[in-house]
Amino acid sequence: MIEIPSSFWLNINELKFPELNQALKEPNGLIGIGGDLSSDRLIHAYSNGIFPWYGKDEPILWYSPNPRMVITPEAFHLSKSLRKTINSSKYTVKVNTVFSDVIIHCQSVYRSGQSGTWINNDMIKAYCNLHDKGYAHSYEVFLDHKLVGGLYGVAMGSVFFGESMFSLVSNASKIAFAYLLQNSDYKLIDCQIENKHLESLGAFNMPRDLFMQQLKAFV
Repeated sequence: MIEIPSSFWLNINELKFPELNQALKEPNGLIGIGGDLSSDRLIHAYSNGIFPWYGKDEPILWYSPNPRMVITPEAFHLSKSLRKTINSSKYTVKVNTVFSDVIIHCQSVYRSGQSGTWINNDMIKAYCNLHDKGYAHSYEVFLDHKLVGGLYGVAMGSVFFGESMFSLVSNASKIAFAYLLQNSDYKLIDCQIENKHLESLGAFNMPRDLFMQQLKAFV
């Protein structure tokens, strides 16, 4: 049975989180429970290396895992096949034109090995509010004027905190990811937790303390 420190239960009237050195090792990085998904709390959380991630019938859970999976533009691996697809000009990439459509697709798209999604309606509302405030952004891939892939996340300074991506056709999310890395000024892309798909593109694990040093330097 997991013993949860009393300090993890967040006060709805305060934005403060426990110190990151208190984060649990199992589940990896759990640092807070409860609170809300207000824009102020989300902005405070991301700026301190914390993000919400929880399932159906769970309270809001907040994490800062150790290690942290990240990628930099220099580490990005663009395969020959993906480069050929991008250079074919078959797809068009846009930014922030259909944010709500992207997050809704991320919520509903089928994912092999997953029985559900953490992107509930409260999450959609919260990140759309962040988008309206200029903090959340979407990278969108179109084929014949139809949205076929994309990703969304939160941006602060030179850091982009990736949240989710989707593809309705092969490699569409990779095209969005490549565009993000090659056509923006972000120095660090947060991928949150280990993911073999992103690892194949050059993502790597970084100790949380080093991630926090870079976060403070770039935000």
